Amino acid sequence: MLTRKQYELLVFIDQHLRRTGCSPSFEEMKEGLDLKSKSGIHRLIGALEERGFLRRHKHRARALEVIRLPLDSVPHERAPENAPERVSDQKFAPNVIRGDFSARFQGARAAAEVAAISLPLYGRIAAGQPIEALREHQTEIEVPIALIGQGDHYALEVTGDSMIEAGILDGDTAIIRKGETAENGQIVVALVDDNEVTLKRLRRRGNSTALEPANARHETRIFPAERVKVQGRLVALMRRY
Repeated sequence: MLTRKQYELLVFIDQHLRRTGCSPSFEEMKEGLDLKSKSGIHRLIGALEERGFLRRHKHRARALEVIRLPLDSVPHERAPENAPERVSDQKFAPNVIRGDFSARFQGARAAAEVAAISLPLYGRIAAGQPIEALREHQTEIEVPIALIGQGDHYALEVTGDSMIEAGILDGDTAIIRKGETAENGQIVVALVDDNEVTLKRLRRRGNSTALEPANARHETRIFPAERVKVQGRLVALMRRY
């Protein structure tokens, strides 16, 4: 199972080898994947080696060998070893996984064969009283592709019991599609006063916005519309037993 960046780097290296007969430099890989530092490339290569997709030959400069590719990649004949090295003028654009989720998977075959994808886990969100959002950008979670549609997504851990009648329990992982708009009745991530975040059902009327729980023991909270910003809407849940 590969993360998006691991997949992109593996395909980038393989395509460069086929085109030039030489593995790309770390600078070329950094630019091809739009990363800010070479340290990220080192980590990705190490992960690909551990998973058996890539081999790095010691004591040889720029000596990378692709051992195998994911099933959705079609093999081609490699370029001869003495082929001259050429650096592509274009940024790397993978065939299957794009830079945003809206075009990440093309076709049913890719969706079926790539079982999961990594999403950022942004911490805990209250299904009870609002709590300050925790942004943990270095944390990721593997999510089945079947749960994700078009758009950009992230995950949040649910705390509290105010949404239990909607089937959302304490400890669930909420899969959120990013966006600033939602229809009345949809369950959304709502940012209140720019520093508190909560998961509630959205109701709008005139200049007021109501954040409605799904638990009779909790009260609906009503705010002036300008105090509430939609950060995304719930599209799926993950639960561990």
